[in-house]
Amino acid sequence: MPQQEPRLSERDRAFYEWQLDVPGFGVEGQSRLRESTALVTRVGGLGGPIAFALAAAGIGKVILAHGGDLQPSDFNRQILMQHDGLGRPRVDSARETLRTFNPHIDVETVNSHVTEQNADSLVGKADLVFDAAPRFTERFWLNRACVAQGKPMIDAAMYNMEGQVTIIVPGATPCLACLYPEEPVNWRRRFPVIGAVSALVGNLAVLEGIKLLTGLGEPALNEMIHIDTLRMRLRKIAIMRRNDCPICQGL
Repeated sequence: MPQQEPRLSERDRAFYEWQLDVPGFGVEGQSRLRESTALVTRVGGLGGPIAFALAAAGIGKVILAHGGDLQPSDFNRQILMQHDGLGRPRVDSARETLRTFNPHIDVETVNSHVTEQNADSLVGKADLVFDAAPRFTERFWLNRACVAQGKPMIDAAMYNMEGQVTIIVPGATPCLACLYPEEPVNWRRRFPVIGAVSALVGNLAVLEGIKLLTGLGEPALNEMIHIDTLRMRLRKIAIMRRNDCPICQGL
């Protein structure tokens, strides 16, 4: 049976015509993006740029999970926020910004952080998960749900002037628990951040996500991408699965 030719509407072709010219991407890659759903957990300094870049690229649907109301201290890095949203749920501002920017994508919001109770249902709605939570407990819950459901996850993190991106594909790469068997001691939710650094790390994560979803290029599997912006050095660090990992052993 002949393979069906990927199709895009004339509107989509007009919106994304510049990236359709990317070698190895084209109409097929854009069609795959259009049919995909991404979950972004937290829409702050990392998750906001991730969601924005996904919207610009033409993802079909993005699910934003973030609890709490917008505070003045959020503005130096949370690019989806709006000043008239102060005191209101962050996800409301994020949804409004994304829909104004690209009204042709579907945006679902969840006014809650990831919890042990909702992680499975949130992951179950997505083809790809972007983990941008500041708390390790949330990351561990997402990791467990993604491994159980066989869903890929991109872990994006930053601290001060450094950042890192790690792709987790259950059964093919280490999971987050392989890399962090226990929650780091003395980790604090609040840490030094300049918005340009978190946006840079977020966009690196989206590039890896687009490659995973569309087959473009070579995703950095079994490697952690680390960037030091003070010295503007990027390196890839080899990572390995743990045979005794309680989350992904046996896959």
